[in-house]
Amino acid sequence: MLGVHAGKLERYLGREAVERASLAMKDWYGPPIAVAGVPGNVWLHKGGDYRGTSKVGAFASARDIAEGITRRIARAARRTAREEAFRVSMGFASLSDMISEVTANGKTTDFVFNKAGPTGVVAVTSTLWRLGNQPIGGAAPGSAPGGTACTSSTTGAFGQLRNVSTDTQHLVSASPVASVAGNTLLLYDRLFHVLKTMASTGTETVTGVPTRYQSTTSSNPDYIGGNFGFVEVGGTALASTAHNWTTCLYTNQAGSGATLPSLTGNSGAIVDRLDHPTSSWFAPLASGDVGIGAWTQMQCSASVATGVINFVIGHPIAMMPCQVANQVCTFDGITTAFNLVRIFDNACLSFLEVCKPSTTATTYTGTFKTAWG
Repeated sequence: MLGVHAGKLERYLGREAVERASLAMKDWYGPPIAVAGVPGNVWLHKGGDYRGTSKVGAFASARDIAEGITRRIARAARRTAREEAFRVSMGFASLSDMISEVTANGKTTDFVFNKAGPTGVVAVTSTLWRLGNQPIGGAAPGSAPGGTACTSSTTGAFGQLRNVSTDTQHLVSASPVASVAGNTLLLYDRLFHVLKTMASTGTETVTGVPTRYQSTTSSNPDYIGGNFGFVEVGGTALASTAHNWTTCLYTNQAGSGATLPSLTGNSGAIVDRLDHPTSSWFAPLASGDVGIGAWTQMQCSASVATGVINFVIGHPIAMMPCQVANQVCTFDGITTAFNLVRIFDNACLSFLEVCKPSTTATTYTGTFKTAWG
């Protein structure tokens, strides 16, 4: 897949947004992540490279295009290429088949969200899991050793997600609006979370496992590769104690046991942030590993007297840049960004604010749509 011209992306999304997302992927170990909202077919690869095809940015920015969106008419000349893309990589025989499934058979679901984000830290990722209003704030995880395998019925998930049996479901569009410019939402499937006991330096076993993305076969859509782990501050800030997350254990994409490289925590970390260093939204893995199947052990280097910590496993769905404040940033997987990412039955969909550009609390509203066939 060819690289995308940097100048075009910067003109469309803005230089800061492009650089911030690229930096966030510098040490990524999993498969490429779709970049929503960029007409063409653009993906962020490990190392921070943008690859694919961009159909915008030569002369106009996202704002320019948004202002003219009501005047745009889909051109029939694009149809042939898109039908081929459907045949190659999607769960539909053709674009016509998808239209038929949606219009004639009603195989589509609309999701509405409204999330009042937390005050953040510059270049640090925040979680929107606990926060409302739509969906409501997420449930606290179970304590170790069992934890909680998250599903669409978990409090805080989009409960209207349909189970589609032998069909496959895909993200086809999204229209996020952010109250602060320059933020990037990551839509992800929250697979598993477990509550860590604080005020302890002892090892803590984890026995619970996710129910999705558990295959050790790389060609299987359910492959572990791409699952990422993160350490999340819950509803109580951490005490002012320097600490690292070590020695923490997990199973990798081959089902083998592995040790997480030491992850530096933050003294006095505030609620709803990731207890990671700056520019880090996923925990690093052992050399050669590309995904976490399950957590098996948690440990902190110091006894942090107070605070709530959750160990989480997620799987990325799509990056959604919100480059202009209070403006709909449209992602249309049919007529613009052609990268329809699969969403599994019972997925627990949620959001991360990736590497915030400022500390300002940001409210997100919008919709996204899935279709299946």
